[in-house]
Amino acid sequence: MDILMVGSTADGSGSPVVRLERLGHEVTCVSTGAAAMEAHQHAELILLDLDLPDIDGLEVCRRIRALARTPVIAFTDSGTELDRVLGLRAGADDCLDKPYEFRELAARIDAVTRRTRPREPARESLTVLSIGALHIDAASREVRVRGRHVDLTRKEFDLLYYLARHSEKVVSRQRLMTEIWEDPRPQEFGPRASRTVDTHVSSLRSKLGDSNWIRTVRGVGFRVGPGCS
Repeated sequence: MDILMVGSTADGSGSPVVRLERLGHEVTCVSTGAAAMEAHQHAELILLDLDLPDIDGLEVCRRIRALARTPVIAFTDSGTELDRVLGLRAGADDCLDKPYEFRELAARIDAVTRRTRPREPARESLTVLSIGALHIDAASREVRVRGRHVDLTRKEFDLLYYLARHSEKVVSRQRLMTEIWEDPRPQEFGPRASRTVDTHVSSLRSKLGDSNWIRTVRGVGFRVGPGCS
């Protein structure tokens, strides 16, 4: 796979470029947002450091997303929920705090590429789900709230659609990691995984315009419910 790495190419254990190449990837490195805008059309995956010397990384993410559907994994230095939410809202498919472990990066690359790989949806999934004023079209992957189109990332759509399909249940974070993030080891669910789910839920609530669309059941998980009128 052709990977474009934008910004810093080093983490706590050294540069991941050689290790990615050992996994069979072709890696192109650029250090600025301007260079990323010139090179992104040739990439199959973009690893985007949000801390860039010329253009704000969030703006670079938004520009790329406006031009292409290339999967983007963004990296943030602060480790705060706000920065991860901003990255997801800018169009990133996933966000990872720095410093990171290479094994986690490799796993997230695999997960993102599995999710974004074109596949024929099952016939039974080609339905429109409606919960109050929320309408989710699985065939076109479109979401509307009270007639307003809601622009979601792939992961946000998958998360919302899964919760809507199971609206009669409370879905645990562990189950979401297994079903949406395709993590085969829910028994190893930890703080990073919890932050991943919570960050995407927070971003979804913001885009839907009402936190009541996705309700937290303390100590259990989440469920979809009608928003406020």
